[in-house]
Amino acid sequence: MRANFGTQYRLTIFGESHGEAIGVVIDGVPAGTPIDEQAIARDMARRAPGSDPAATSRKEPDAVRIMSGVMDGRATGAPICGMIMNTNTRSGDYAQLRTRMRPGHADYAGHVKYSGYNDPRGGGHFSGRLTAPLVFAGSVARQMLAARGITIGAHIAQIAGCSDRALDPVHMDAQTLLALQESRFPLLDPSLEGEMRARIAAAKAEGDSVGGVIECAAVGVPAGIGSPFFGSVESVVSQLAFSVPAVKAVAFGDGMDIAALRGSEANDPMRMTDGGVSCTSNHNGGVTGGITNGMPVVFRAAIKPTPSIAREQQTINLETGENTTLSVTGRHDPCIVLRAVPVIESVLAIALCELMADDCSLYPHRHTP
Repeated sequence: MRANFGTQYRLTIFGESHGEAIGVVIDGVPAGTPIDEQAIARDMARRAPGSDPAATSRKEPDAVRIMSGVMDGRATGAPICGMIMNTNTRSGDYAQLRTRMRPGHADYAGHVKYSGYNDPRGGGHFSGRLTAPLVFAGSVARQMLAARGITIGAHIAQIAGCSDRALDPVHMDAQTLLALQESRFPLLDPSLEGEMRARIAAAKAEGDSVGGVIECAAVGVPAGIGSPFFGSVESVVSQLAFSVPAVKAVAFGDGMDIAALRGSEANDPMRMTDGGVSCTSNHNGGVTGGITNGMPVVFRAAIKPTPSIAREQQTINLETGENTTLSVTGRHDPCIVLRAVPVIESVLAIALCELMADDCSLYPHRHTP
């Protein structure tokens, strides 16, 4: 099982949804880097379960215990280990899932790959619970980037077909992204919250769930980050985004819509400005040739409806070899989009730290003066 990411900003996640703890080991944080644990706690609280009526009723504080790598508020240069205890598990809810496979989950695929030895409780290592360590790693990365003038933020672009307006891909500012971080239900048009919540509640009342789209962006990213082909900004961000269990599609800039444009429309015209070079449009999401061009980096991630639903579904019983039905019990999010917002922000922060490994301003100890 591969649980590692990165070559410079390196992560190893561990744990299961109903195990004793989950966590991550981060290697590559330069010695002396300030680590604000209060900021980490705020980021963790945004993802934590049980904090919103649109989320699961399972309450977990998601307080991170930093076991190593930080002393007196600064990174020591040693690997940083963050551990999050699981305090509110009900493993009995998953007893039937040892033999009955949940549609839309990794139960069957995991059973085959690991010969039935995988932990089925709450999805085990496949669970979205493992995104909590990603948020911790992303919070550390976000602090490293903020010190270099880079700000990351995201909003709910869509839930159950109800769409928020898009971020301005050209005239985006850090204040807008920071305000979204502070919002309980991050929208550019807050008047849509009621309609989105109503659609979530309607699906929940019918024993069902809904999905949506998250739009995420970074401003202050200098031109020249990333490399063509296998080290492109799109490929590194997408690899991390698809590690989030609910993500089924990722698109940069205009995404699939760019295919309908002519080259004269899809190209982003460049101009010399007082601050250097800028573009008058941003159809390419701030990335050309796999490398940042100085415009805001913008992408969207599609979040599928939570597959654990109370409605009866057709499935199989591996023990009897028969077709059967299943109604999933337990505590599950009728919509995962709200809690996934800080996860997607963390994906971009982690990816940028990895991509900026060759930037001496972010990793000064790796370059000879």
